Order: sequence, then structure tokens, then C-alpha cells
Amino acid sequence: MTDPTSPAIPQAVLDLYDGYAHGAFDRREFFRRLSSYAVGGATVASLAACVMPDYSEASLQTSPDDPDITVSTFTYASPKGGGEISGDLVIPATANGPVGGVIVIHENRGLNPHIKDVARRVGKAGYVALAPDALSPLGGYPGTDDEGRALQGQRDRGEMLEDFIAAADVLRTHPACSGKVACVGFCFGGGVANLMAVRLPWLAGAVPFYGGWPTAEDAAMVEAPLLVHLAGLDARVNAGWPDYEAALKANDKDYAVHIYEGTNHGFHNDTTGRFDPDAAALAWERTLAFFGEVLA
Repeated sequence: MTDPTSPAIPQAVLDLYDGYAHGAFDRREFFRRLSSYAVGGATVASLAACVMPDYSEASLQTSPDDPDITVSTFTYASPKGGGEISGDLVIPATANGPVGGVIVIHENRGLNPHIKDVARRVGKAGYVALAPDALSPLGGYPGTDDEGRALQGQRDRGEMLEDFIAAADVLRTHPACSGKVACVGFCFGGGVANLMAVRLPWLAGAVPFYGGWPTAEDAAMVEAPLLVHLAGLDARVNAGWPDYEAALKANDKDYAVHIYEGTNHGFHNDTTGRFDPDAAALAWERTLAFFGEVLA
């Protein structure tokens, strides 16, 4: 887990990483630009280490061997998407009968260790979680985010959406699930969560963390309640929120939005320098409270 007591990372470096993580430029260009900030004893390597993900065991909040959950690989059919998709299925070990289900939707780099960890957190909270890997048709998450980002860029976004929709359909009929299913997604996954709320009238709820927006016309099709989390410094994503919020209001939709001032895109991800522990804890507390309401 990123150490919140470490020296503050310059905002310009965080902005640079955000551009790199979202494909504005490649790794070589990222390091070239990073060299401009290697002053006052800071090196390019030390700056990169501050913002690049740390997937060491110490950086994760849960373990696959946690006795409170059972984690297994789950494969399902996605005929309108990638064909056959695999992911992590997390079932609470102490559940008395079926419980609510949650689809956990990864960022733009596949099912990496951080998102696996988030799915285990959902399981420990008492829900059955399914975290699909949209990179399954290409061999799955390849072991690094750089390679994962490149692979995900090879997939059609519409087909990936179908993969997560298929996951929701499969999960609600799983014996461990009560039939009520919600979703939570981050970045790319936040955009998918928004679109799942448009596409699935039976969805119990959707929690997009700093994701892209459907069209204003799509707002009329949303039936699921929404819990929207936004980072205050995330101008790129936040620019589209006012128009979509106006469309939700015009269609009398059920939503709540929380903007975490002073935080960066990715503030919930505790494996990178953008992590904000206070905002992340509050957002997760609100998310679990939301699941408690919509999945009851």
C-alpha cells in the first residue's frame, strides 16, 4: 500500500503519470518528460517509483488465502463479446444462503492485482464478487500494466462492454447469488458501470469511480440508482459530468454524486502515488453502505 506519510509528489508529476496511464504518450516519452522534474536530489527512478503501481504483497489489503472468503477462477460465455471470459469469483465463506452480487470492473489494463484485491474486499464485506478480465481473449492480464494497457487497446470497447454485461447475467443466476446484482468500476470500469446502468434495467445499482459518461439521451434509459465518485482535480473526466447530471435530473433519475476535493483521478487505488487514504476510505464506506441498501 502506498505510504501516505511519504513526501508529497508534485502535482505536475501526478498529471504526467495520468497522461501516461491513459495513453497520451508511451513509456519512453513518460520517462523523458519525467526527467524535467528530477531536481533537488530527486532522480527519475525515484519519481517513477512514487507514481508507478506497487503490486508487492505489502501493497494489497487482502489475501487470496483469507479464511473469510473463497477465491476461484470462473469462466463464462460472452457470445456478443470476447467469446469466453475468465475472472475471479469471490464468495464469502460465512454466508448463510445466497447473497447480493457485485461485478467489479477493472481499469484500462486488465484484471491486475489491485482489482483482484478490490474484489476480495467486496467478498469480505459479505457479497459475492465477480471480477472479469476483459483481456481473456488475448491471454489475460499479462503481468504488467504497460503490457495490459497495450493489450486492452487491441480490443473493441463495445465487445468489452458485452463481456461485463454477460458477467452480470451469469452472476445473478449463480447459486451463491440472491439474484440482485450491482456493479462498481474504476476509470475505464467506471465508464462501463455507467453504461451497464443504461443497458440493464434490472441492475440493482452502479458505482462508477471517475469514469466516462453515456450520452444525454442514454440517461432516460437508466433505471438503477447511481453512486458517482469523482476526484476534484480530475478535469478530464469531470468536464462531462455537468451535462450528464443535467440529463439525469431532467429524467428524474436516482443518483448521488460525491466530489473529493484535492484528489486526483485514481485516488482510490492504493498501489499508486495518486492514492488519497482519507478520500478512498470515505468513498469505500459510502460504496458499501450503498450496496447494503440496493442489495438487501
